[in-house]
Amino acid sequence: LRVDEKVRVVVFKSEVKGVFCAGADLKERAKMDDAEVAHFVKRLRNLMDEIAALPVPTIAAIDGYALGGGLELALACDLRVAASSAKMGLIETTRGLLPGAGGTQRLPRCVGIGLAKELIFTGRQIDGQQASSIGLVNHSVPQNDKGDAAYQRALTLAKEILPQAPFAVKMGKLAINRGMEVDIASGMAIEGMCYAQNIPTKDRQEGMAAFREKRPPQFTGK
Repeated sequence: LRVDEKVRVVVFKSEVKGVFCAGADLKERAKMDDAEVAHFVKRLRNLMDEIAALPVPTIAAIDGYALGGGLELALACDLRVAASSAKMGLIETTRGLLPGAGGTQRLPRCVGIGLAKELIFTGRQIDGQQASSIGLVNHSVPQNDKGDAAYQRALTLAKEILPQAPFAVKMGKLAINRGMEVDIASGMAIEGMCYAQNIPTKDRQEGMAAFREKRPPQFTGK
């Protein structure tokens, strides 16, 4: 996906009705020794980092339970859409654990430190509507009979992104992601570097031409 230039947006959804991702199999984990657990969690964290580093926008379609590592997967995505009935939470402390695949870092960056601490310390589960009210998800939608309301809303959101200039979107994602990790002056420099890469693109010229000619732009990603 990272190198396929035809990919514009990636949507993560589950094939299991009522569950987005229920997290690690604790029965399987119980059979591991300490070293195996550490290796397992490190691999999981690396996977989440790879998802977060995908150059194109990613959307998590949360149509059911997103617990522990399941919510960490959703947090590794750029955008999240949830059914109002979906349940999500970093529940690790209720099992004698703490989030180990990015949850302690991505949740506070998403909802703020105070709320993140409350959710992690309590292991509380919240529904899609509550998640929307605190900014954990971008959109909350009523569940439908098929159980895929969040996925359908995610597709609608993806279709809003698709017509936009692909390289500009990628640079926008890069500038935001890198800029959020540094002070604002450094962030401005990062934005400037990303903008500079976008200036010579054919899509930028096409965007200007389409505006002058009062027609929809035809972006190619070049």
